Amino acid sequence: MLEIKNLSKYYAGPDGSIHAVEDVAVTVGDGEFVAVQGPSGCGKTTLLLAAGGLLAPDEGTVLINGKDPYVMSPDSRALFRASEVGFVFQQFYLIPYLTVRENILAPSIAMPDPGAKSRAEELMERFNITERADHIPSELSTGERQRTALARAILNNQNLLLADEPTGNLDRENADTVLKFFAEFAGSGGSVLMVTHSESASAFAHRSVHLERGKITPGIS
Repeated sequence: MLEIKNLSKYYAGPDGSIHAVEDVAVTVGDGEFVAVQGPSGCGKTTLLLAAGGLLAPDEGTVLINGKDPYVMSPDSRALFRASEVGFVFQQFYLIPYLTVRENILAPSIAMPDPGAKSRAEELMERFNITERADHIPSELSTGERQRTALARAILNNQNLLLADEPTGNLDRENADTVLKFFAEFAGSGGSVLMVTHSESASAFAHRSVHLERGKITPGIS
Protein backbone atom coordinates (compact mmCIF):
# COMPACT_ATOMS: atom_id res chain seq x y z
CA MET A 1 0.00 0.00 0.00
CA LEU A 2 2.82 2.43 0.88
CA GLU A 3 6.36 2.36 -0.48
CA ILE A 4 8.88 5.04 0.44
CA LYS A 5 12.21 4.77 -1.36
CA ASN A 6 15.40 6.75 -0.69
CA LEU A 7 13.43 9.70 0.64
CA SER A 8 15.28 12.85 1.70
CA LYS A 9 13.98 16.24 2.78
CA TYR A 10 16.14 19.28 3.54
CA TYR A 11 15.40 22.61 5.17
CA ALA A 12 17.43 25.79 5.02
CA GLY A 13 19.18 26.61 8.29
CA PRO A 14 21.48 29.41 9.46
CA ASP A 15 24.52 27.21 8.86
CA GLY A 16 23.35 25.49 5.68
CA SER A 17 20.90 22.71 4.86
CA ILE A 18 19.35 20.68 7.64
CA HIS A 19 18.62 17.07 6.76
CA ALA A 20 15.19 16.40 8.27
CA VAL A 21 15.15 12.91 6.76
CA GLU A 22 17.90 11.36 4.68
CA ASP A 23 17.73 8.33 2.38
CA VAL A 24 14.84 6.75 4.27
CA ALA A 25 13.06 3.64 2.99
CA VAL A 26 9.87 2.30 4.59
CA THR A 27 7.17 -0.02 3.27
CA VAL A 28 3.74 -0.79 4.68
CA GLY A 29 1.87 -3.71 3.19
CA ASP A 30 -1.83 -4.46 3.07
CA GLY A 31 -2.97 -5.52 6.54
CA GLU A 32 0.18 -4.19 8.20
CA PHE A 33 0.61 -1.81 11.15
CA VAL A 34 4.08 -0.24 11.20
CA ALA A 35 5.42 2.14 13.84
CA VAL A 36 8.24 4.61 13.28
CA GLN A 37 9.91 5.27 16.61
CA GLY A 38 12.29 8.04 17.53
CA PRO A 39 12.84 11.05 19.79
CA SER A 40 11.39 14.50 19.14
CA GLY A 41 13.12 16.28 16.27
CA CYS A 42 14.35 13.10 14.55
CA GLY A 43 12.28 13.67 11.38
CA LYS A 44 9.21 11.53 12.13
CA THR A 45 6.61 14.14 11.25
CA THR A 46 8.45 15.19 8.08
CA LEU A 47 8.49 11.55 7.01
CA LEU A 48 4.77 11.17 7.71
CA LEU A 49 3.80 14.33 5.82
CA ALA A 50 5.86 13.23 2.83
CA ALA A 51 4.31 9.75 3.02
CA GLY A 52 0.83 11.25 2.84
CA GLY A 53 1.35 13.51 -0.16
CA LEU A 54 1.48 16.70 1.93
CA LEU A 55 5.19 17.52 1.67
CA ALA A 56 7.16 16.92 -1.51
CA PRO A 57 10.53 15.25 -0.88
CA ASP A 58 13.72 16.69 -2.28
CA GLU A 59 14.89 13.24 -3.27
CA GLY A 60 13.33 9.79 -3.49
CA THR A 61 9.83 8.58 -4.24
CA VAL A 62 6.56 7.89 -2.45
CA LEU A 63 4.11 5.37 -3.89
CA ILE A 64 0.62 5.00 -2.43
CA ASN A 65 -1.20 2.03 -3.86
CA GLY A 66 1.34 2.08 -6.69
CA LYS A 67 0.84 5.76 -7.55
CA ASP A 68 3.16 8.72 -7.00
CA PRO A 69 1.14 11.66 -5.64
CA TYR A 70 3.92 14.12 -6.42
CA VAL A 71 3.62 13.73 -10.18
CA MET A 72 -0.05 14.73 -9.97
CA SER A 73 -1.45 18.25 -10.26
CA PRO A 74 -2.32 19.86 -6.89
CA ASP A 75 -6.06 19.30 -7.44
CA SER A 76 -5.57 15.68 -8.49
CA ARG A 77 -3.26 15.07 -5.54
CA ALA A 78 -5.84 16.48 -3.12
CA LEU A 79 -8.53 14.17 -4.50
CA PHE A 80 -6.13 11.24 -4.39
CA ARG A 81 -5.32 11.93 -0.73
CA ALA A 82 -9.00 12.20 0.11
CA SER A 83 -9.73 8.80 -1.42
CA GLU A 84 -6.63 6.89 -0.30
CA VAL A 85 -5.23 8.37 2.92
CA GLY A 86 -6.66 9.11 6.36
CA PHE A 87 -4.69 11.31 8.77
CA VAL A 88 -4.78 11.17 12.57
CA PHE A 89 -2.84 13.83 14.49
CA GLN A 90 -1.95 14.41 18.12
CA GLN A 91 -3.69 17.81 18.07
CA PHE A 92 -6.85 16.40 16.37
CA TYR A 93 -7.31 19.50 14.12
CA LEU A 94 -11.07 19.46 14.43
CA ILE A 95 -12.82 22.54 13.06
CA PRO A 96 -13.89 24.36 16.25
CA TYR A 97 -17.19 25.77 15.01
CA LEU A 98 -18.44 22.52 13.43
CA THR A 99 -20.30 19.81 15.32
CA VAL A 100 -18.99 16.28 15.69
CA ARG A 101 -21.18 15.15 12.81
CA GLU A 102 -20.04 18.03 10.60
CA ASN A 103 -16.36 17.43 11.41
CA ILE A 104 -16.68 13.78 10.49
CA LEU A 105 -18.38 14.71 7.22
CA ALA A 106 -15.73 17.31 6.30
CA PRO A 107 -13.80 14.91 3.97
CA SER A 108 -16.94 14.47 1.87
CA ILE A 109 -16.53 18.07 0.69
CA ALA A 110 -13.60 16.92 -1.46
CA MET A 111 -15.30 13.66 -2.40
CA PRO A 112 -19.10 14.03 -2.46
CA ASP A 113 -20.76 10.73 -1.67
CA PRO A 114 -24.50 10.15 -1.22
CA GLY A 115 -23.68 7.53 1.41
CA ALA A 116 -21.47 9.81 3.51
CA LYS A 117 -24.17 10.84 5.98
CA SER A 118 -25.20 7.29 6.78
CA ARG A 119 -21.55 6.25 7.11
CA ALA A 120 -20.94 9.14 9.50
CA GLU A 121 -23.81 7.89 11.66
CA GLU A 122 -22.35 4.38 11.62
CA LEU A 123 -18.93 5.68 12.63
CA MET A 124 -20.35 7.76 15.48
CA GLU A 125 -22.06 4.63 16.74
CA ARG A 126 -18.86 2.61 16.35
CA PHE A 127 -16.81 5.14 18.35
CA ASN A 128 -19.53 5.72 20.94
CA ILE A 129 -19.97 9.44 20.19
CA THR A 130 -23.53 9.43 18.81
CA GLU A 131 -24.79 11.33 21.85
CA ARG A 132 -22.22 14.02 21.07
CA ALA A 133 -23.19 14.37 17.40
CA ASP A 134 -24.41 17.96 17.74
CA HIS A 135 -21.70 19.15 20.11
CA ILE A 136 -18.71 21.26 19.03
CA PRO A 137 -15.14 20.19 19.92
CA SER A 138 -14.84 22.48 22.96
CA GLU A 139 -17.72 20.57 24.55
CA LEU A 140 -15.99 17.19 24.18
CA SER A 141 -13.54 15.31 26.33
CA THR A 142 -10.06 14.70 24.95
CA GLY A 143 -10.92 11.09 24.18
CA GLU A 144 -14.12 12.10 22.40
CA ARG A 145 -12.19 14.57 20.25
CA GLN A 146 -9.71 11.89 19.24
CA ARG A 147 -12.48 9.41 18.43
CA THR A 148 -14.14 12.09 16.29
CA ALA A 149 -10.83 12.55 14.48
CA LEU A 150 -10.59 8.79 13.91
CA ALA A 151 -14.08 8.68 12.42
CA ARG A 152 -13.24 11.59 10.14
CA ALA A 153 -10.04 9.85 9.02
CA ILE A 154 -11.88 6.82 7.65
CA LEU A 155 -15.09 8.43 6.37
CA ASN A 156 -14.07 7.86 2.73
CA ASN A 157 -13.11 4.22 3.38
CA GLN A 158 -9.43 4.98 3.00
CA ASN A 159 -7.11 1.99 3.03
CA LEU A 160 -4.09 3.81 4.47
CA LEU A 161 -3.99 5.57 7.84
CA LEU A 162 -1.12 7.85 8.82
CA ALA A 163 -0.92 8.76 12.50
CA ASP A 164 1.36 11.38 14.07
CA GLU A 165 1.79 10.80 17.83
CA PRO A 166 -1.94 9.94 18.03
CA THR A 167 -1.84 9.03 21.73
CA GLY A 168 0.35 11.89 22.94
CA ASN A 169 -2.54 13.80 24.53
CA LEU A 170 -4.52 10.80 25.77
CA ASP A 171 -4.72 8.91 29.03
CA ARG A 172 -3.89 5.21 29.01
CA GLU A 173 -7.47 4.02 28.51
CA ASN A 174 -8.16 6.30 25.55
CA ALA A 175 -4.72 5.62 24.09
CA ASP A 176 -5.39 1.89 24.17
CA THR A 177 -8.74 2.46 22.43
CA VAL A 178 -7.00 4.27 19.57
CA LEU A 179 -4.19 1.74 19.26
CA LYS A 180 -6.56 -1.23 19.33
CA PHE A 181 -8.54 0.43 16.55
CA PHE A 182 -5.37 0.71 14.44
CA ALA A 183 -4.64 -2.98 15.05
CA GLU A 184 -8.21 -3.91 14.07
CA PHE A 185 -8.03 -1.68 11.00
CA ALA A 186 -4.88 -3.51 9.89
CA GLY A 187 -6.47 -6.84 10.77
CA SER A 188 -9.28 -6.08 8.32
CA GLY A 189 -6.77 -5.45 5.51
CA GLY A 190 -5.98 -1.76 5.97
CA SER A 191 -2.51 -0.29 6.36
CA VAL A 192 -1.27 1.91 9.21
CA LEU A 193 1.92 3.95 9.54
CA MET A 194 2.24 5.56 12.97
CA VAL A 195 5.08 7.77 14.19
CA THR A 196 5.61 7.85 17.93
CA HIS A 197 8.23 8.22 20.63
CA SER A 198 6.28 5.82 22.85
CA GLU A 199 7.49 2.26 23.37
CA SER A 200 4.08 1.20 24.72
CA ALA A 201 2.30 2.59 21.64
CA SER A 202 4.67 0.90 19.22
CA ALA A 203 4.08 -2.43 20.98
CA PHE A 204 0.68 -2.59 19.25
CA ALA A 205 2.33 -2.53 15.80
CA HIS A 206 3.43 -5.56 13.81
CA ARG A 207 6.92 -4.10 13.53
CA SER A 208 8.85 -0.95 14.33
CA VAL A 209 11.35 1.13 12.38
CA HIS A 210 13.71 3.34 14.37
CA LEU A 211 14.57 6.83 13.18
CA GLU A 212 17.50 8.79 14.58
CA ARG A 213 18.55 12.21 13.27
CA GLY A 214 16.64 11.64 10.07
CA LYS A 215 18.08 8.21 9.30
CA ILE A 216 16.90 4.67 9.81
CA THR A 217 19.01 3.00 12.50
CA PRO A 218 19.75 -0.73 12.86
CA GLY A 219 17.17 -1.14 15.64
CA ILE A 220 14.38 -2.68 13.57
CA SER A 221 11.91 -5.18 14.98
